[in-house]
Amino acid sequence: RRQRQMCIRDRLYIKNIAVISEASIDFGPRFNVFTGETGAGKTILVSAINGVLGARMSRDIIRSGEDSAYVSALFTQLPQDVCAKIEEMGFEMQDDTLLIAREVGSRNLCKVNGRPATVQLLREIASMLIDVHGQKDNHRLLSPENHIAYIDAFGGLENCRREYQVLYEKILEVRNQLERVNRHDREKEHQVDLLTYQIGEIESAALHPGEEEELLLKRDQIANAERIIRLLSQSKQLLDGEEEVSGILQMFEELTNNLSQLTHFLPQMEPLAMRMEEIGYDLSDCAGDLGNYLDQMDYQPQELEQVEERLDLIYRLKRKYGNSVEEILEYLEKSREQLQQLNLSEEKAQELQEEYLHLKPQVQQAADLLTSRRHKAAKEFLSRVKKELEFLNMPSVRLSVSAGRSGWKPDGQDELEFLISSNVGEEPKPLAKIASGGELSRVMLSIKNVLAQKDRVGTAVFDEIDTGVSGKAAQKIGQKLQEVSCNRQVICVTHLAQVAVYADHHLLIEKSEEDGRTYTRIKPLDRQGRVEEIARMISGENLTETAIQNAREMLSLADQNPINNENNPLTIER
Repeated sequence: RRQRQMCIRDRLYIKNIAVISEASIDFGPRFNVFTGETGAGKTILVSAINGVLGARMSRDIIRSGEDSAYVSALFTQLPQDVCAKIEEMGFEMQDDTLLIAREVGSRNLCKVNGRPATVQLLREIASMLIDVHGQKDNHRLLSPENHIAYIDAFGGLENCRREYQVLYEKILEVRNQLERVNRHDREKEHQVDLLTYQIGEIESAALHPGEEEELLLKRDQIANAERIIRLLSQSKQLLDGEEEVSGILQMFEELTNNLSQLTHFLPQMEPLAMRMEEIGYDLSDCAGDLGNYLDQMDYQPQELEQVEERLDLIYRLKRKYGNSVEEILEYLEKSREQLQQLNLSEEKAQELQEEYLHLKPQVQQAADLLTSRRHKAAKEFLSRVKKELEFLNMPSVRLSVSAGRSGWKPDGQDELEFLISSNVGEEPKPLAKIASGGELSRVMLSIKNVLAQKDRVGTAVFDEIDTGVSGKAAQKIGQKLQEVSCNRQVICVTHLAQVAVYADHHLLIEKSEEDGRTYTRIKPLDRQGRVEEIARMISGENLTETAIQNAREMLSLADQNPINNENNPLTIER
């Protein structure tokens, strides 16, 4: 058998997802294939993989009658650089192992090695672990706006593109500011008049922080002036006394005299006498303060009217500019700044115009550099894709790129579209116009394989990459997937026996009914099980001896593929 590489091993556990009640799947290294009848649950399996890697999962996926669904994936033998990046995200790594779990239903939880995580973090981690190719990717290939991304990924143009984007966003902001400054004169004049009026109205009020609270307190004092004076007078009389009635101060003076005399006989009372004397001084001070307050109580009736007018002014300003005096003053400062900007708009416009003219050649230079590198990368990219397609039974294929230019955009100035001709004598045309379903599948597989040589993602998942393909082309796809699995783990869902025979690990997805419920089970197949499943894929449920024999021959021929040949050992680099 072939030389085996060290690769990432994945264990997937699924519970209560659609027709899958519970399943635990151990993936092997290299090429894993899933087969089964239509509707058995193969697509659900891919959805579960996507879900644990951060894709959207709704409650609709929960198995009928259950409260929640759960899926987890175990990754082992992760490269050290991947482990380091995951630890930088705040998750501990032990023995190069990673466990990602996700639950949907009564609780929506994401966990990485037992620690809570966000869906966004799952997506970031997934981008380092698995590349999932579904049928939607074929449709994305039909949209020319997606073609640039393939070229950028192949050419490693992320930094070049990022440098352009920084300059593009900067000049876009300068242009937007310039447009705001150069508003129509009439609109500008109206805004200046409005701000001038508002600033004058607030400034003329001469507000200060806390003024409203002070006025409310003063209004309350004026309204209760008589009661305040009466209480102050009564308090002072209690301290000072009247002509025939001793006050607290007089009685306290007698008390301190008594205590002073007692200290001659009871020396231990001296501290108490001194305390009482101090209290007497404090009470005398209090009496003086009460007198001062009484002298200050001289409210005039017109003061209440003035306070009410001031409060009314504040109320009217609050209705326009804020909920408090402090907010009104903040509005005043902002209005002053806006007015200053408008008054300086001509000067500001000149500055922005100069900045725009300064940035313009820089942006154009960055865009031209990105265009040049894209054209160079596209040439090599299409050359490699062409070789892949030739292997996949498209010997006459011709590929080219329709290259045009537009104005500056977030991804550059380029308008690029892949063109293809699969038949001799025909000029290359857009994929959307001439590519059949089978051709589109092979183009997508070829692109994935070429891009795979540029990244270090350990696992590639293909969901029915062989759609629309049959015969020799299907056999070639099987061989190509087997070749890809020399450098990474491959997981493939297929309906074609020509693809399945090249797998290293064959898993069968089968559906059954028990007690009125539908169940999907996943089981690994041994050699005899593979023979029977391949025969079923060829001839249907009625297995004939001819179909069995054909299945054995197909598996034997797959074993003789050059990749399996002991005389052609592979050198695997990690």
